[in-house]
Amino acid sequence: MDLKVPIVITDELTDEVIKSTAQLNLASGEITRVEYQEYDVDARGLPPHSDDYEFTSGTLSNEGKDVEFGVVVNRTTGQYSVSAGELLEIKVRAAALFAGVSGKALLEKAEGKAAAPTGGRRRMH
Repeated sequence: MDLKVPIVITDELTDEVIKSTAQLNLASGEITRVEYQEYDVDARGLPPHSDDYEFTSGTLSNEGKDVEFGVVVNRTTGQYSVSAGELLEIKVRAAALFAGVSGKALLEKAEGKAAAPTGGRRRMH
């Protein structure tokens, strides 16, 4: 399944913050279609290539609610991505925040389904 969601990327330099929009693939963690806002890549190069580059973060938003996360940057290629562990955290936090369900409730629901009996007839919806 190829599920891509829009995100905002923030590159932090010593004296500057550079924002861009992009697409996060929730299946692979790959970040594509990066479009910098008010930043000339041709004249200045990629933000991670700057000598005063510090770190990069991302934000996934839905109806005024945000999930912030760390972004991995390959400083050689300038490619952005999200680690597997961070991707899982994003999915859990986003589901909880956007659905209005606590992490504890999500866990209890998952455990309840795992403990449900599998034998006998069940009504299909």
